[in-house]
Amino acid sequence: MVTTSPITGPWGPDSCTAAVSITFDNLGEAVELGRGTWPKDMPLGQHPSVTRVLPDILKMLNELGLSATFFVEGINTEMYPHAMMEIVGAGHEVGYHAWLHEEWQYLSYAEEAQILERGVQAMSNLLGRPYGFRPPGGVLTASSVTLLKKMGFTYCSPAGSMAAITDGLAFLPFEWQLVDAYAYLPRFSGLREKFGDTSDPLSPAQFRERLRSALRQVVQKQSYLSLLFHPFVEEAEERFEVMYSTLEELRDLVREGSIWCAPCYKVAQS
Repeated sequence: MVTTSPITGPWGPDSCTAAVSITFDNLGEAVELGRGTWPKDMPLGQHPSVTRVLPDILKMLNELGLSATFFVEGINTEMYPHAMMEIVGAGHEVGYHAWLHEEWQYLSYAEEAQILERGVQAMSNLLGRPYGFRPPGGVLTASSVTLLKKMGFTYCSPAGSMAAITDGLAFLPFEWQLVDAYAYLPRFSGLREKFGDTSDPLSPAQFRERLRSALRQVVQKQSYLSLLFHPFVEEAEERFEVMYSTLEELRDLVREGSIWCAPCYKVAQS
């Protein structure tokens, strides 16, 4: 029998009203390689999400005094080991996001187990074992909870709306409507319509207001929120500014004592 219980506050060592995790998904060429869309004449190992945007993100987090969780594909242990070590060296968590960003909900049991085992081994050898998993596409399979627990994961972060413990595994969900790729990218038009938004992308100003509202609401509801950004999406200056100003606002709420901001693994342990 599956048992689920909500995770409720007060949050963190200072008993804050709400909890927020800053998270980032995807690095490098993993998505394009997994889909077979990476141009054959393009060199590997020089993706701007790693060479240009990641250093700016790490600098931003350092300036704001905030720690984050980076959910990255396992292939990055081979293509960008130094970048991954820089993330950990800066005090952030690295979680697992499949090997080549495989669409998780469509995997067979054997495929799912193999990809989890491969990633845990590769990341453990380079960084120490990962304790968190975020499924590409946001949806787990019927086998995911059992496999994740078997392989030593303590939490997962699929799409959803309520932080909870299910069969001993912490669920720290993200909401699609608060994801930068959902807001800005044309290919998410169908998903936007599904959630009642216009099929057209949101403007940076519209997305900024949505994030501002989410921070207010998480305090009012005394709940948990996972902010989710993608380095490759944040390459555009105006989008980066939205992210930066949102995290500045978060920092101020942390200083006020309203919000505990912590990487996902710390929230899962609380």
